[in-house]
Amino acid sequence: MEEVKNKFVCIKHHINGSPDESDFEIKTETISSCVRSKEVLVKNLYVSVDPYQLNRMKSYCSSQAAISFATAVTPGHGIDAYGVGRVVASGRAELAKDELVVGLLTWGEYSIIEEGRLLNKLDPMGLPLPAYVGALGFSGLSAYGGFFEICKPKKGESVFVSAASGSVGSLVGQYAKLFGCHVVGCAGTQNKVDLLKEKLGFDDAFNYKNESNLKSALKRYFPQGIDIYFDNVGGEMLEAAVSNMNSFGRVAVCGAISEYTGNQKRAALEMLDVVYKRITIQGFLAADYLKCYAEFISTMTDLLRSSKMQALCDISHGVESVPCAFVGLFRGDNIGKTIVQIADE
Repeated sequence: MEEVKNKFVCIKHHINGSPDESDFEIKTETISSCVRSKEVLVKNLYVSVDPYQLNRMKSYCSSQAAISFATAVTPGHGIDAYGVGRVVASGRAELAKDELVVGLLTWGEYSIIEEGRLLNKLDPMGLPLPAYVGALGFSGLSAYGGFFEICKPKKGESVFVSAASGSVGSLVGQYAKLFGCHVVGCAGTQNKVDLLKEKLGFDDAFNYKNESNLKSALKRYFPQGIDIYFDNVGGEMLEAAVSNMNSFGRVAVCGAISEYTGNQKRAALEMLDVVYKRITIQGFLAADYLKCYAEFISTMTDLLRSSKMQALCDISHGVESVPCAFVGLFRGDNIGKTIVQIADE
């Protein structure tokens, strides 16, 4: 095989508001299977679809200069994304043809991975491959690092998780319960609320869309106050949580999806609460916790194997389904980690 046809997803133009499927197109290119030294040609099997990618698609966003994973996406060009694939051809001694790999692939059928780009050999250890895109990937590392390193939980503390049925929130809530905390989550449908309580073991959960006043809703669910808030949404939910925090409360800011499209009110915190309650608010990225990656993988694989934790996945099929899966994130369509299966294993 000298060359392969590669279908891949790109944006037609920068996206500065809510994304629509019409903002994307599927292109086809021809890739040589004769790789250069240190290059690897990978057939993509599963790729991650994440809200933060929208900030890369804007004509400008401050996050684009913060870290290499967040650099701007160029219209008409491929879009890199975390995923699992199989080696087709390798210019690296440590990676052989047909071996499974995990790392920074693309929203396409094939990826050419140059030297220096994240790519590691994968031993699935009997666990399903999609788990390595979500619970054992950057979503899982975000949940683990954010909860244990930033929130520094103590047994018996009250924990609030927003977007609690999403890829990160669903894991944070389970970690908190296993640790011995009282956990309440919010989500956007009754189906998700039921899942949090019945399947994931949250102590309580509510549909934020049914609440006219978020501050009073949180007062109702946390009469003794909130010790830890794991924030995935920003905006008014962050305001409401801060107003209900206890002294020395911790807020881990993982995402702010309500603010990504520019349609919603931005968070305006009551800074007197932050000062007088001595609240810690810290943003973070999964990459900050690569130092505890081995510990995270060891802990998480044990928890998944023993069924003490569940990895929720929302999988669609085929490279053509990537735009729909991505747009669905901003409508709240997904439960758990949004993944696209590009090819059969």
